[in-house]
Amino acid sequence: MNIARRIYCRAFQFCFRAALPLLPYREPEILADMEELAQVLKGKGKKSVLIVTDKGISALGLTDGLKDALRKADISCTVYDDTVQNPTIDNVEQAREAYLANHCQAVIGFGGGSSMDCAKAAAARIAKPKQPVQKMRGLLKIHKKLPLLVAIPTTAGTGSETTLAAVITDSATHHKYPINDFFLIPGYAVLDYRVTTGLPRQITATTGMDALTHAVEAYIGGSTTKHTRKMAEEAVCLIRDNLKRAYDNGQDAQARENMLRAAYCAGIAFTQSYVGYVHGVAHSLGGRYGIPHGLANAVILPWFLEEYGESCEKRLGRLARNCGIADPGADDHEASRIFIKWVRGMNASMGIPEKLEGIREEDIPRMAAHADKESNPLYPVPRLMDAGELASMYGKIRVRETAHSAAGETTASSKTGERSGQTWKSAVS
Repeated sequence: MNIARRIYCRAFQFCFRAALPLLPYREPEILADMEELAQVLKGKGKKSVLIVTDKGISALGLTDGLKDALRKADISCTVYDDTVQNPTIDNVEQAREAYLANHCQAVIGFGGGSSMDCAKAAAARIAKPKQPVQKMRGLLKIHKKLPLLVAIPTTAGTGSETTLAAVITDSATHHKYPINDFFLIPGYAVLDYRVTTGLPRQITATTGMDALTHAVEAYIGGSTTKHTRKMAEEAVCLIRDNLKRAYDNGQDAQARENMLRAAYCAGIAFTQSYVGYVHGVAHSLGGRYGIPHGLANAVILPWFLEEYGESCEKRLGRLARNCGIADPGADDHEASRIFIKWVRGMNASMGIPEKLEGIREEDIPRMAAHADKESNPLYPVPRLMDAGELASMYGKIRVRETAHSAAGETTASSKTGERSGQTWKSAVS
């Protein structure tokens, strides 16, 4: 990155960091279960609500407990369950239409990050009917109170129940629109581990590593605070002790409950201290190929930690020591290397590949430009990178096709994704 742009990025980040104490950050009120939520809604006089979810959640019957609790409280509900993995502008508009057609008074995002992001964006469109999603892209473009917004996470990873962010895909351009506004922070978050116990192992793995990425990027960035460091450290400690347990035994109630807490803490950390280039690159891959966000983050994270090198060693080393991943006596360089090795080991133990298949070389310049535009100057990364430098990172994380692999042989890196009987698809049509 050239000197002039570097100065601009760091000046922008310095001003934003200085303004943090003045910004209206808030945390959602935590509720324990669906019955408590129904009573809260009843107490606020809500007679009809919209539940935004997806077909998989509906098919598993996970919303049944919520619907029963609402029915007992004499609250009607409309279910919109067409949300896709990377929610689109069409999803947002359809959810908004369902809300208006059924005279709803609150929006409940029920599911993973995709459902919660769709619910947030739909609520924003309800509040701002003349402002399209494309015009909400970026920072503080909504500035208007939304309908009552509730988040019920069924995965322990995205942290969307805590954040001021929603990410929506334009299916026509394959671009993702990160929307950031304080009004997108849900008023309530229901952290009920029971809706996570049936989560498939591969989703448990990637969403858990997604939470880890949130905590790590918030911790090593330039906008970290005492509070966000505390939240990030708690998240990493919980992930260290509970993610593999939840992966090995999905019915482990304590592990599931602790992972919901980890995702919540990581969400608080990155909401206030932001993320970094791992997210910028992951969003471009999700927009272009539909690669699941958690999977992309899990694969990309160790590559960027290595690339940052000395610029992140002090903070990463401290994180490694404080979370018991490295010995207390390890110096910053050693501790940071141990942390990166631990991340790779966690990925490998859960069948997450070292690299991603399906990334086409001819797409890289366009995706790198998109990641650059999203990330700079907003993300307070340890070391600044421009589009050209980011393009080189796509080369590191992609599986390069060979004559052998084209003929049907599996490369060593793709084999990594088949452990525990799982086959990972890193690109979907």
